[in-house]
Amino acid sequence: MADLSFYVSPLSEEIREEGRAEGRAEGRAENILIVLGARRIDVAHATREKITTCRDPELLRGWLLRSAVVATAEEIFGEDAPSEQ
Repeated sequence: MADLSFYVSPLSEEIREEGRAEGRAEGRAENILIVLGARRIDVAHATREKITTCRDPELLRGWLLRSAVVATAEEIFGEDAPSEQ
């Protein structure tokens, strides 16, 4: 019988959690671009790159909330953007 202890080990759980966090980050980045696109806001290549390469789900969450109210895509990054209420 095969040793399956790795699949219940702390290392295995850490790897799974990293995968889940990466998936959340990718999903939020995609959602930001969807919201900006739906609002017909142009997204420069550099801005798109910054959004899609970010791996911090909480930072992306803030950007997603801001994407619903900003006038330009770049405003999602600024301190002067509307707060996430």
